[in-house]
Amino acid sequence: MKEYCGIFGIYNNPNAAYYTYLGLYALQHRGQESAGIAVTDGSRITYHRDFGLVSSVFKNDSLKRLTGHTAIGHNRYSTSGASDSPDNIQPIVVSYKYGQLAIAHNGNLVNALELREALEEEGSIFRGTTDSEVIVHLIVKSRKKRFLEKLLDALSKLKGAYSLLVMTNKKLIAARDPWGFRPLCMGELNGSPVFASETCAFDLIGAKYLRDVEPGEIVVVENGQVSSLRLPGSERCRKSQCIFEFIYFARPDSRIFGRSVYEVRKEFGRVLAREYPVEADLVIPVPDSGVVPALGYSQESGIPFEMGLIRNHYVGRTFIKPEQRMRDIGVKVKLNPIPELLKGKRIVVVDDSIVRGTTSRKIIRMLREAGAREVHMRISSPPTKWPCYFGIDTPTKDQLIASSYSVEEICRFIEADSLGYLSLEGMIKATGGRPEDFCTACFDGRYPVDVPETVVEQAKKK
Repeated sequence: MKEYCGIFGIYNNPNAAYYTYLGLYALQHRGQESAGIAVTDGSRITYHRDFGLVSSVFKNDSLKRLTGHTAIGHNRYSTSGASDSPDNIQPIVVSYKYGQLAIAHNGNLVNALELREALEEEGSIFRGTTDSEVIVHLIVKSRKKRFLEKLLDALSKLKGAYSLLVMTNKKLIAARDPWGFRPLCMGELNGSPVFASETCAFDLIGAKYLRDVEPGEIVVVENGQVSSLRLPGSERCRKSQCIFEFIYFARPDSRIFGRSVYEVRKEFGRVLAREYPVEADLVIPVPDSGVVPALGYSQESGIPFEMGLIRNHYVGRTFIKPEQRMRDIGVKVKLNPIPELLKGKRIVVVDDSIVRGTTSRKIIRMLREAGAREVHMRISSPPTKWPCYFGIDTPTKDQLIASSYSVEEICRFIEADSLGYLSLEGMIKATGGRPEDFCTACFDGRYPVDVPETVVEQAKKK
């Protein structure tokens, strides 16, 4: 399973590029393949983009060249489009009849192939392969007169997930799809409106969180004024917030969908301890995303918490690497057990999910080699049985171990003494939200938006 992207934007601030750099730094966990910033001084848009982490893409010289008062930025992980093409790095910046336009997009569109084919039939030429470029072409080709009307016309044609920042030389616009799949937050920094995928980006720059951009909402910042409108027809769409944001993707110090990620994850662990208790000596997490639910499990069960696995933080998340061959060696490079702590102990290991099962098996083998007497695996989410088509690059269904094997069979495969998954009902209850407000398709196969067969087939070819 792989991650998607992080976006950040700020309006009317003399240090726009630098604050955007810091915002992307805080959102690095959402994408590690490439990064980019586009900035406007009111007359032209300049940008800098490249492959790599934020710290390597941007140096003092490149930031100094990004002069202007309004900026947007993007961290990328490829959920659509080739990861090795520079034309797919965002923000996408184009010049057209009415000026310049920059766009940063988090999410996946399930009708992008259909839209792209129709645009190409009409003569559109694409440089890259991303869904995001489809949005740009729809805006530019719209026959509406005013820019906001062009944007509304384009968004009305989209099906799927998008949290979007659009910048012209005069405007900064934030938009969120009618289902609200991806988070998008709005804040304020010394009078400057700011937007980000997660509130942790606001914390770093000292901005105040105001609220979430609502599903189907379009926030327009122009001439120092902030206005809001709804995408026509969005009221007919059921809210479908991605539950995996709480399970894994968001940083625990963020607030998304109106809730503290830390508190929700800890509650996942508490519920998991009530649903799947076991006699043990220690509770240890698979760091980093397993730490908070493991704390909850420990507090609820009364079993002591210890950091029995130490993570090498100078290795990128194996979960987010594009190449499978990197993941195979990544587990041992990334995690190391503490034998003195584990020898002769009965261990509860808490992790956020099991995808293929191979990583869990390697971890359990490491723990046994380090002297653990028993290893009980506890997962702070239900079994992942279905692929995602809305911005998380999961494997195909046949590669998801829970789609083909029972919990007992998975337990044997990963070589655990016992295995317990958080129930779907327990997970939803732990969020404090309503079941109908979340997308849980990766667990139950109930997709909020119909997924065309062509998209399913394309995913199988990846």
